[in-house]
Amino acid sequence: MHRLLNYLFILLLLSTFVGAQQQPVASHAAKTTITTNLPSEETVNGFLHEWFGYDSSLTWKIASIKPSEIEGLSDVNVLLSGAQGQQALKLYITPDGKHAITGDIMPFGAHPFADAQRTLEKGITGPPHGPATAPVTVVEFSDLQCPHCKDAQPTLDKLMSEDKNVRVVFQSFPLPMHDWAAKGAAYADCVSRSSNEAFWKFISSVYSSQSDITAANADEKLSALADSAGVKGADIAACAAKPETTSRVEKSVALGKELNVDSTPTFYINGRKIPAVPYEVLKKLVDFAAQENTQAKK
Repeated sequence: MHRLLNYLFILLLLSTFVGAQQQPVASHAAKTTITTNLPSEETVNGFLHEWFGYDSSLTWKIASIKPSEIEGLSDVNVLLSGAQGQQALKLYITPDGKHAITGDIMPFGAHPFADAQRTLEKGITGPPHGPATAPVTVVEFSDLQCPHCKDAQPTLDKLMSEDKNVRVVFQSFPLPMHDWAAKGAAYADCVSRSSNEAFWKFISSVYSSQSDITAANADEKLSALADSAGVKGADIAACAAKPETTSRVEKSVALGKELNVDSTPTFYINGRKIPAVPYEVLKKLVDFAAQENTQAKK
């Protein structure tokens, strides 16, 4: 499905490019405020139907329609599902509603990741692993019901075991389409407040048992996994049901949304946003961030 979607995205980009060439270029002397006109769900569904309706195995769900951080553009997030799994599709819609741009808008400047790093430094509340003085902080936004998060965890575990000069922070980001993810995040929050060491054991065991957990048995399974991690499952279950626990999880989700996280897992390496990558790539990015941090302090 990824190869098919990539092809379709290229077609989208080409049509966008051609359309853009036909528009008049605005004068740089005149600076105007562009109004964001959000497309309706009906329009977005119509667009998706025209592009993907030929394949009955493909379905989609609109996750959000909101103003983009770029003036005038609308930010549309869609989850596409097919025989080969799920894939997030991000669209930026132009103010006239006639063109869609796919992909990510990258931060720009001599220090493009500084704003995100400052936001994270002020907002991260999740359980850490590694020294607070480490030159590199890796922040993971994750969903315990997400299969891609499960697949990425061994890579992160390897980094934590082999690089003692990196701090890893886990931020819960349960996705609304997952029926027990929010409950899993609440349990994880309570385990972390009881024991940081138990937390990392707990999430590993949840990922290992992911296929056995359902919305119906989540309390039973998560309580048992908390017990096996070294904390009292009954106490964790009681904590998970409290409103203040829900508030802490919602605060973590709000931080992710502030940073435009729209899929899991999403990682930030000293503010640099990346998806799940192989260990060799992750290690190079971490080493580069450490080097940049050292040079900045000289």
